[in-house]
Amino acid sequence: MSCPDCGGDLVSIPIPSDLQQYLPGDAPGASVCRTCLALHPETEPPADVPDLTRLDSAIPTADGAAIPVVLLVGLLDSLAMHREEITALLERIEREGVDPLLVLDRLDASYGEAAHVDLGNRRRQLEQLL
Repeated sequence: MSCPDCGGDLVSIPIPSDLQQYLPGDAPGASVCRTCLALHPETEPPADVPDLTRLDSAIPTADGAAIPVVLLVGLLDSLAMHREEITALLERIEREGVDPLLVLDRLDASYGEAAHVDLGNRRRQLEQLL
């Protein structure tokens, strides 16, 4: 399957029930584009979570932080619309011992203009939110 935004390859992931509230829509999973990091609903996700560091080495390897980081990046297209979810995900990622702003810096360095949002600009905006 390819990304409807850029045509890149998608990585499908199941979203654990405790994180479903942060996923737009009712789908039980999500697909993340390897090219632009856009998040899309996935109606038939795999049973197991793939190695998300295949997207980028900036994705944390900590089990409790990888999926929240992917969800966070996917929601950054609208800070105003997803502010509550973004704030909750930032807090959850930090509780896992991962600096979410550093992850965004590293993803911005890797993806740059290919990302579905300007990660550097969104990072600065998140700093102001916090």
